[in-house]
Amino acid sequence: MKKSSTKTVGFWFCAALIVGNMVGSGIFLLPANLAHYGSISIGGWILSFVGAMCLASVFADLSKKIPRGGGPYAFTYEGFGAFAAFWVAWGYWISIWAAVAAIAIAFTGALSVFFPILKENTIPGSFAAAGAIAILTIVNLLDLRKIGHVQMATTVLKLIPLVAIGVLGFSQWQMEYFTPINLTGDSNFSALTATATLTLWAFLGFESSTIVSHKVKNASVTVPRATLFSTLFVALIYILSSVSVMGLVAPQELQISAAPYADAATLLWGSWAGFAVAGATAIACFGAMNGWILLQGQIPQAAANDGLFPVAFAKVSKNGAPQFGVIFSSILAIILIFLNNHFSLVKQFGILILLSTLTALIPYCFSAMTQWSFLLKSKGQIVTSAFVKKMTINIVGFIFAVWAIIGAGEETVYYGFILLLSGLPAYIWMKHMEK
Repeated sequence: MKKSSTKTVGFWFCAALIVGNMVGSGIFLLPANLAHYGSISIGGWILSFVGAMCLASVFADLSKKIPRGGGPYAFTYEGFGAFAAFWVAWGYWISIWAAVAAIAIAFTGALSVFFPILKENTIPGSFAAAGAIAILTIVNLLDLRKIGHVQMATTVLKLIPLVAIGVLGFSQWQMEYFTPINLTGDSNFSALTATATLTLWAFLGFESSTIVSHKVKNASVTVPRATLFSTLFVALIYILSSVSVMGLVAPQELQISAAPYADAATLLWGSWAGFAVAGATAIACFGAMNGWILLQGQIPQAAANDGLFPVAFAKVSKNGAPQFGVIFSSILAIILIFLNNHFSLVKQFGILILLSTLTALIPYCFSAMTQWSFLLKSKGQIVTSAFVKKMTINIVGFIFAVWAIIGAGEETVYYGFILLLSGLPAYIWMKHMEK
């Protein structure tokens, strides 16, 4: 296995990568979806937070034991061997460039507030999305520190409205908006399950720094700290800002809102603030695209280094960027956008998210099972209380990942499974070429 000796980034790069990838377009729309359930959705946030922190703990622990690049791919390789690792790399790689396409569409949707033609005509919208991907692809061929500067700047800018609404909105909460707690008419357990399923998608991306750990200084310490800190930080921002929107906008209005945070900002500071939040949404998408474009080259590079992907993916530029993987993946994302440009922006976004969901979640399951395997092998070598604690966290994290897959729905599982099966011919071909 090839390893890079170039350690160029530290804690704040890792934190910005994780936060930037987690906080995308989804959080800006989520309060409207949750409003149909009532304030019981706060409980859904808490359940998702617990599950996400358990999985983040699993990844943090594994990154200490396996500090090489590739994240869930590398963990699966160590735990289950080449075939399972290829499957994870194949699915996760597809999920990333499909997600890049989806985020680019969401970016165009945010810009349509200022340029309505992007929403009214799908052709200009598709070109705008493709242009954003092209610009960030060029950025991701630069030095990793420069990529980090873009990521840090966009992360700070996108967090400003979330923090401002979360902290300053408290003084104008209308407490009657929080009652009744459950608006669905179903049992509290059913409502909690539904809201937890919705909110858990906002936590995807916490694993980001483990994928570039081979570029991180003192990775076995830095990556675990960044993973746990960033997941906790984002969870607090999510819960505080989402609850604040719930207390500012009447439930019946929130349920039909196309821009919940913009509506809340308008109530607090006037119409100008609504446009500012629309701008922040565009920045959130731009920053998330930057982070995921970085990772779409790293995963196939790690697999290529182990002989599981074509050797072209392992080649790097003078700046150390896996240039073929970054460029080729971006081309696939752009093709995906134009293949779907006869649909509305919302429809395009939904199709692309459907395409990438399952293949992003399966690596979580494999990673949890890898740690489970390591724990069982080390039983008797570590203190019983520590073993029980880690095993409990692992089981909760695994259940969380499986729950997320179940909550994704039959259609998502169907398309995701087909995508995974499509990798089998590629694996057989690579093995044939190896011989």
